[in-house]
Amino acid sequence: MIMKRKTLGRYIVIDPDICHGKPVFRGTRILVSDVLEQVANGMDWNSIIKKWRSRLDKDAISEAIRLASEALITHSPDLVA
Repeated sequence: MIMKRKTLGRYIVIDPDICHGKPVFRGTRILVSDVLEQVANGMDWNSIIKKWRSRLDKDAISEAIRLASEALITHSPDLVA
């Protein structure tokens, strides 16, 4: 089965031809996981945006956090043995 590009939200996509199909911010090769790690480490959102040369904004970061939260809530029953 051939995986096709999938849109996860306004800002986040999965495309098998970009970063091995890992979630990225649309129009970039910025991994969502990298930005979520920066948020988790307490990095200020303005600093994150500056680090990525303004190729993403607060709305994109917010969407990444919301989608990660939804995934955790949805899949947490699967994590309990």
